[in-house]
Amino acid sequence: MVSFMFYDLIFFLLFTLATIVFLYKRKHNLKRQGLMYLYRTRIGLKIIDWTSEKFEKILRPMQFLIVGCGYILMGSMIWLLAKFTYIYSVSDIAKQIKIPPILPLFPYATDLFKLDFLPPFYFTYWIIIIAVIAISHEFAHGIFARLNKIKVHSTGFGFLGPFLAAFVEPDEKEMQKAKKFTQLSILAAGTFANILMTILFGGIMALFFVVSFTPAGINFNSYAESVVPLAAITVVEGMQINNFNEINNYLENNMTEIGVEGINYIVPTVSLEYALENNIERIIVFDDAPAFRANLKSPILEIDGKKIVSHSELSNFLDTTLPGDIVNIKTGENGETNEYEIELSERNGKSFIGIGFKSPSNKGVSGYLTKQLYKIKDPFVHYVPSWNGNFAWFIYNLLWWIVLINLSVALVNMLPVGIFDGGRFFYLTIWGLTGSEKLGRKAFSLATWSIIFILIWLMIVWTFAVII
Repeated sequence: MVSFMFYDLIFFLLFTLATIVFLYKRKHNLKRQGLMYLYRTRIGLKIIDWTSEKFEKILRPMQFLIVGCGYILMGSMIWLLAKFTYIYSVSDIAKQIKIPPILPLFPYATDLFKLDFLPPFYFTYWIIIIAVIAISHEFAHGIFARLNKIKVHSTGFGFLGPFLAAFVEPDEKEMQKAKKFTQLSILAAGTFANILMTILFGGIMALFFVVSFTPAGINFNSYAESVVPLAAITVVEGMQINNFNEINNYLENNMTEIGVEGINYIVPTVSLEYALENNIERIIVFDDAPAFRANLKSPILEIDGKKIVSHSELSNFLDTTLPGDIVNIKTGENGETNEYEIELSERNGKSFIGIGFKSPSNKGVSGYLTKQLYKIKDPFVHYVPSWNGNFAWFIYNLLWWIVLINLSVALVNMLPVGIFDGGRFFYLTIWGLTGSEKLGRKAFSLATWSIIFILIWLMIVWTFAVII
């Protein structure tokens, strides 16, 4: 069976050819700006005018919400950038992930950088998402410009090869003469539209998931773990040691068996070596449990022929067994299954498989939102489509990308950097607070160069961690 990628690449080639023909036939209407070609039209101007007039009573008070949302997005993005920069600089995350910290999202980036934890990113997705993001973002700028009686000269498209952008072109002189609050509302309108699209498509995605997918098993994301003092290790690879400094003498394999107070554990050798080199007193180890020994893989579909679709069902099943019982565990996904014969061990007097369910932190706003999302799609439940499998996943992944990229664009676009709406938004804010345009420009320049420096620093850290 031919994969969707084949048709997607054909679509990419046809779209590229169509773009070249389009640009050639209309080359007299094109204007080059940097690396891009701009094609101006008047498409959508009547819709922009109609919307601003028809919903004026709603849109005018909405400007306060839009400006407030702009400040929240700007503050959130600055905080996220600062937190990411700190973590990226002091940890070995660059070596672990190995992808550049600054990477434009282009078709098949997930395949190129082997980001298996993300859904595929087809060219078809890219075109649809650009349309959703750019049209809503730019039309919002235009609507609020017209709401405040600022002319909009044109709409249009930008071309960089087969890649597209959209723009709305308000009268720049009238824009600069407008009140600061008016300018702030117009600048933040685009990102506010992206937030609305995030909420809208998030709701559509949730509804689609509920009606199109059904539980078919359980996911686990770790094996049973414990924390042990390094100094308490008395056995390494079956050999008795008198001092934990002797551990290095027995580190030969990828995984090392250790004994602490008569209990066996297994630890990745690199983790043990790191702890020894850095004088770390306590380390996380795997319990010597059946799941780890059998190299059991997620998701679990059945145990002894009984379908298991929740954590409670797994617990109830184990309550009917005894330590030492041998069970047949069926795992697998995408039509491929594996079966394991596992002898249950004992913990606290009950049967024990040795799998773990690690939940992310539920702190703060992001934690609260994550918790709400888990009520719809439990990360520890394995779901399968209830109808045409490939197409259901295609639609779900498209909706997922639309939500993620809309939110990302809203955040990044409010960074106080010259090329983004957030740059002028920040400049007007400082000017308004201080009453000095000169100070506003200096603050704007400082913010822009500071963020550019941070981005360069992140790339330097990545280069030394991955390439050099």
